[in-house]
Amino acid sequence: MTTAQRPTLEAVARRAGVSRATVSRVVNGSTTVAEPIREAVRQAVAELGYVPNLAARSLVTQRTDSIALVLPEEATRVFSDDQVFPSIIRGVAQELEAADKQLVLMLAGSPAGHARVERFTTGRHVDGVVFASLHGADPLPARLARLGIPVVCSGRFLGDVGVPYVDVDHVGGVTRAVRHLLDSGRRRIATIAGPQDMFAGVERLAGYRAAIAEAGLPERVAYGDFTRESGAAAMRQLLAAHPDTDAVFAASDLMAHAAMRTLREAGRRVPADVAMIGFDDIETAAYTDPPLTTVRQPIVDLGREATRQLLRMAAGEDVEPALVLPTELVLRASA
Repeated sequence: MTTAQRPTLEAVARRAGVSRATVSRVVNGSTTVAEPIREAVRQAVAELGYVPNLAARSLVTQRTDSIALVLPEEATRVFSDDQVFPSIIRGVAQELEAADKQLVLMLAGSPAGHARVERFTTGRHVDGVVFASLHGADPLPARLARLGIPVVCSGRFLGDVGVPYVDVDHVGGVTRAVRHLLDSGRRRIATIAGPQDMFAGVERLAGYRAAIAEAGLPERVAYGDFTRESGAAAMRQLLAAHPDTDAVFAASDLMAHAAMRTLREAGRRVPADVAMIGFDDIETAAYTDPPLTTVRQPIVDLGREATRQLLRMAAGEDVEPALVLPTELVLRASA
């Protein structure tokens, strides 16, 4: 009785019509191979039933084929109705699946969680780290980068920490939103700004201020933290301080949703009395009453592109230090 011989790299190379080295690069996740060739190798692997020896490959390549996605948030925030986090996770997971890599999701919303992430990543249990939802100037990404661990930020840190990042055009998106309100005849435009320890919050407020200053109008600012509760509280503050407000830009759709409800409770009609624009274009934005005008950010693509950058770094390739993805104003009935 004979035992069937396991398919080899050489057999896969013959079937795909490429060299053994090319098969090895594709199997080990290199992004330097053209997509048609990668597809031919993947097809040959599937047809032959080739199974890489993961343990041996790890010893040879010094790679784990795992990537950590670190969210410096509490679990209650990550698993809330804020669709930004699931969208980032989906984008990262899609790109890793295409590269045949594993995702390790880690939360760092507490000092203990932060320390656990540092121990795990410095122990080389993953090949690299994507950080998302960044507050303040956390030193961990830069510290990991100095240790030679590939790190990419999905969203930019406040300040320059010397780590590559992928972000979206916050200022441009908000400027277009406020100019739309101005073109619609609104002149008493307020904003519900996001948290000022996050780059997104800072940039979206900067976009509002730039457009308002350009129009020669006074600012009307209240602050939230991207949650529904903070949006409702900020809207009440604006109504108390500026009861004649005729338009609001809210720095997140969740805050905009809550602000519209607060306006209705106060007897204000949207958009007849107060126009409303949000930011994010989460799925429910199209189903509010009225449907919410918002700035669409490509949040899934943000996760995907950050992961692409990280995989290139892990493969020893050079990457752009900063990538900024475009945003788009989506017009609906609220403004």
